[in-house]
Amino acid sequence: MKVLITGANGMVARAAVRYCREIGDEVTALTRQELDISDKSDVQDLFKRKKFDAVINCAAYTDVDGAESNQEDCFRANAYGVENLARASKAIDAAFVTISTDYVFDGSNAGFYTQRDTPNPQGVYGASKLEGEIRARNAYARSIIVRSGWIFGADGTNFLSVMHKLLADGKKIKAIEDAYGTPTYAVDLAKRLRELAGLDLPSVYHVTNPGEGTSYAGFARKVCELKGFDTELLESASADSLKRPAPRPSSSKLACLFSEKFGLSPLQNWESGLEQFLNEQ
Repeated sequence: MKVLITGANGMVARAAVRYCREIGDEVTALTRQELDISDKSDVQDLFKRKKFDAVINCAAYTDVDGAESNQEDCFRANAYGVENLARASKAIDAAFVTISTDYVFDGSNAGFYTQRDTPNPQGVYGASKLEGEIRARNAYARSIIVRSGWIFGADGTNFLSVMHKLLADGKKIKAIEDAYGTPTYAVDLAKRLRELAGLDLPSVYHVTNPGEGTSYAGFARKVCELKGFDTELLESASADSLKRPAPRPSSSKLACLFSEKFGLSPLQNWESGLEQFLNEQ
């Protein structure tokens, strides 16, 4: 399969590139500098020159707090850019997969969010991602939307991905006790993105590693358990105490209604994914 992967410098994109090449795909991986998805003419020119079988969009504006003061940039990447890719994919009859987020939900559901739940984003980042979902579906009925969250893995710069390095250096970290989600190992997410591209069944999918979910503090304690780090390095904190600019859902655990029904095998439990990640570092 000829696959385009956008946002090639990102954690999930890197994992997707590795996996797709491992299974024999012909991969074109482009960074933001090589392809700005918000530039409609650049996108159209690329798709006229190259005929892809599938497009996996990993390009995104991911600075949740920065989005509050940079709304235009955020929507340009997460909404308008997604629409550009969807339209271009339609023009060449390619499967189109794009990543959305658990932040499209408001956090009022203490259980698991499924595709039956109505999105209600509380911040600019979540709103931009939801707008991207809508624009993709309106532009191309064949679009596959993948909501995920709490992603960790190699090449990642977020808190979940670097926590083990901080603890290994003996640094104390603040871990939030009252925010809950379903951790997702980037390697597993990347494989599922490619599976969905091949399955080519348009829908909204929730892709995370199974389990009961956890808090940031619970994730940190599991890191300590697996690596033998001192739990005294962990300082419990509330989400409100950090006074971050952007509102976030207090609980954004995801579950999918469709994956197994469509013949997709369950991903490994998030604790197993975390152990695999830590063992590979």
